[in-house]
Amino acid sequence: MAKVLVAEDDKFLGEAYKTKLTSAGYEVKLVADGEEALRELIDFAPAVVILDLKMAKADGFYFLESLGKSAQPHPPIIVASNSGDKTDIDRAMKLGATDYVVKSNLSMKGLIEKIQLILQPKNQVKT
Repeated sequence: MAKVLVAEDDKFLGEAYKTKLTSAGYEVKLVADGEEALRELIDFAPAVVILDLKMAKADGFYFLESLGKSAQPHPPIIVASNSGDKTDIDRAMKLGATDYVVKSNLSMKGLIEKIQLILQPKNQVKT
């Protein structure tokens, strides 16, 4: 079972992610800020991270910048933000995000499909 770390400070949305991802077969850990997410990269060892950018304590940019300063490999990161601002998108992608989605344009089914695509073995032959 693949592990998904969700960094989201909106409790309702975080629980919705957890419910849907768990029912899709993922083990999910919720955290409320970028500092907690950094700690859980080591403790929880997720296969993928869902990252909100705007969080009260340590935001998603803090998380991405901290990863960029580390020589350690990290899992793929899907930024899920309310911001569709090109500056935020460009900054997140330059800092190492794998994908960027605007929450209002994202369904839970679409998020699960993105995770499945990201976690697919690169050299898998489809029959």
